[in-house]
Amino acid sequence: MKADTLILGGTIVTMDPARRVINDGAIAVDDGRIVAVDTADTLRDRVVASRTVDATDHVVIPGLIDVHAHAGHALVKSIGMHTGDRWEDICGEVYTQASPPEFWYAEARLAALERLRFGVTTGVSLLGGGDTIMRTDDPAHAAAHCDGVLEVGTRSVVAVGPTRAPHPRIYADWKDGQRQTYPVTFEQQMKTCQHIADQWHDTHAGRIQIAMLYPVLRDEHERDMTPDDYAAACTQAQTVRQFARDRGLVFTQDGHWRGSVRRADALGLLGPETLLSHCIDLHEDEIALVAQTDTKIAHNPSANASIMGRCPAIEMMAAGATVALGSDATAPDRSADMFRHMQQAMHYHRTYFRDASVLPIGKALEMCTIGAAHGLGRAHEIGSLETGKRADIVTVDLRRPHLSPPNMAVHRLVCFANGNDVTNVMVGGKMVLEDKRAVQVNEAAILKDAAVQAAQMIDRIGAADDLLLPPDFWGAERHDA
Repeated sequence: MKADTLILGGTIVTMDPARRVINDGAIAVDDGRIVAVDTADTLRDRVVASRTVDATDHVVIPGLIDVHAHAGHALVKSIGMHTGDRWEDICGEVYTQASPPEFWYAEARLAALERLRFGVTTGVSLLGGGDTIMRTDDPAHAAAHCDGVLEVGTRSVVAVGPTRAPHPRIYADWKDGQRQTYPVTFEQQMKTCQHIADQWHDTHAGRIQIAMLYPVLRDEHERDMTPDDYAAACTQAQTVRQFARDRGLVFTQDGHWRGSVRRADALGLLGPETLLSHCIDLHEDEIALVAQTDTKIAHNPSANASIMGRCPAIEMMAAGATVALGSDATAPDRSADMFRHMQQAMHYHRTYFRDASVLPIGKALEMCTIGAAHGLGRAHEIGSLETGKRADIVTVDLRRPHLSPPNMAVHRLVCFANGNDVTNVMVGGKMVLEDKRAVQVNEAAILKDAAVQAAQMIDRIGAADDLLLPPDFWGAERHDA
């Protein structure tokens, strides 16, 4: 058998249906896909490879998958996060008023580089954030994001959609240092999303996928909106959902909690292609609705929402639902390191149930590999190390003090590893991180461009004071020496 690459040695955690763990294993890759997974002894003599990668003393896993994060956030890390809702306000202002395509390009490269170095090969990125704000006034912003991701070498599921009614919303663009504002309608945003889907969905060997989004409708929206505006929002949500269904796109919503799943069901938004994030404090009937409709859940255990309430991920999985892990990264206070979020998820639910056996270690890994692939409707392509699947492969170095002694490799991987233990990352059969160095891009240039764009953004919104330490930074009590 001929192959482009043979990864030899190490402990292979396949995440296949049998959940095989192969000690001293091997994976053969050819033309972007896995062509064999077996023991090293079996494949060493059967495979003639152009290149051999020595994975001795490593764990070899499928590329990790992050089912919920935000494009844009990597350049607004921590800014104003200590002052009430200031960080959310900054996001809304930046994403409508102070983020030209150059911003989205720089941010995409930075966020993709972070993911790459942490072994995250596929990530959902909502093109904006806050409660409702998406940068869908013009397709150029999504194009800039996609270009940045492609340069780094990872995969992105770019979620786009309109802002919540009422419309129009005021957006701004920056040309030659001058700010120009203009109103943006729902119809214009939908036209933008259609253009983005036409141009980018399932392109570049599946590395770019497009998803559709409409903001969550909760009790406070019906209470605070005029009846006409709320009715318009309901109709718009159904329009976006139908567009996603017609085009075969994932439909996602950010921020479900306490009754909003009922509303989504009444509007016909649930189903196998729907991915709902956060889902805190759901009622029992909502848990049942999620399972009955095969709606997928993005659980973000490190997010602020998981402080304000609890996502009943354990109960939903017990009911038969697919629950995958998201980072909700990269801001205000969390990274894209999915090892951190696996560990957080286990402690989060074990603390609630006061039971250390809740959320087994292997299940946590499943939630950001094959389970996450199911959540995105892509389990036939990614999420496990199986013959025929795209070769998204990560190696993790176990020769580290916090990952020793050399036994129980899968336990050490999930419970003790962090993203900085990743050594090599292959995406679609192409090595894009090798010996901890990005192959396709200049990391220093990415960091420099991100710094420039962040400084310009801060200047545009006059947020210099939001970079200062707040009065309560050190806490209410101090015991000086």
